[in-house]
Amino acid sequence: MHPGRRPPPGPGRDSPWGRRGGATSAPVDARPPVASGDAKELRLYGLNAVRAVFAKRPDAIRKLYLSEARIPQVQPLLKWCVANRIGYRVVADEDELRRLASSTHHEGIVADVLRVPPLSLDAWLEALPEGPCCALWLDGVGNPHNLGAILRSAAHFGVSGLLLSASSALALSGAAARVAEGGAEAVPMVRLPDDDDAVARLRVAGFSLAATVVRDGEDVFSTPLPRRLVYVMGAERDGMDDALASACDLRVSIPGSGAVESLNVASATAVFLSQWQSRRME
Repeated sequence: MHPGRRPPPGPGRDSPWGRRGGATSAPVDARPPVASGDAKELRLYGLNAVRAVFAKRPDAIRKLYLSEARIPQVQPLLKWCVANRIGYRVVADEDELRRLASSTHHEGIVADVLRVPPLSLDAWLEALPEGPCCALWLDGVGNPHNLGAILRSAAHFGVSGLLLSASSALALSGAAARVAEGGAEAVPMVRLPDDDDAVARLRVAGFSLAATVVRDGEDVFSTPLPRRLVYVMGAERDGMDDALASACDLRVSIPGSGAVESLNVASATAVFLSQWQSRRME
């Protein structure tokens, strides 16, 4: 950044947030803050993750922390914070940003935002357009970095939703959102009812379900894929539930050299999605 450059002018330069540890303050949010441990709030970090929230739902932003080097790249966001009395703070201490993000991968920007609650299956199905549609059902996936990579691929290929079993504890985290590079704002999460009910209702909506398996599945590169498809992706170690796999309409695998047993679930997801996309474009 150019020497002497400062954040956009605004009424909060003498904000009640004050100056701490070399940090420069800016407008403080006039609304009551959400408790940091509140399940309704999420602490995001990473430039693309924060930009995506600002682009899609700026009213969800509650507070912003950034390094001085980031100021030129987020001028519209800072001006919006000034206009809407959302607190932001320029943090001079790299260690403080690391503490705020609980990560070294903060990329110079951290934001407290409101979570988007998962949709119900009924609400998601009602909003779906007619025609080709692909969704992902994550059965037991738990690693936040895998979730983030899956969301990034899902956004790239235009996936309509990320379906979570009723018992799944999976939720978006700051780490997952950073890895998703903005994809978390593009793909809605959907909370399913019990598995049997979810499978039945998805079929009524015209979906076929494909169990993604390491072996004994049809070659995904040569098998016809339905126009409305749900790929069921299993857990990183244990794969998917046997009963759920049996309830699927087809089983598909990614053939390989055999040098390793299988692909990581996030890498496999990208391959499966690219195949569905290529068939749709034929």
